Amino acid sequence: MKFIFEVTMKPGFTVEEYAEGWVKASEIIQQTPGARGTYLHRKIGEPNKVLAIAHWNSKEARDAKDDDRSATVKAIMEKHARHCDIEVIGEFEEPEWEVIPKPVG
Repeated sequence: MKFIFEVTMKPGFTVEEYAEGWVKASEIIQQTPGARGTYLHRKIGEPNKVLAIAHWNSKEARDAKDDDRSATVKAIMEKHARHCDIEVIGEFEEPEWEVIPKPVG
């Protein structure tokens, strides 16, 4: 499953600062059973906004993670909560189908 959210930096906080914390926290969170990777995508035309995507084996695995188990993760998340507006877009199952165009030529 994918957990997707949009993050907007508040004035005085940069995407680079957010990404630095994201990487540190992700390295710890990715040790959680069921974690399958994370991605940040900067929004075109809005350099202070990113789309964050976390991949998990299942919703249950994501719900079972405990960010309080790591003081580092907890501190990073608290900092981000102060310096960013975070909007959860949703939780999505893996696709039931894929449409992949055949190469031309």
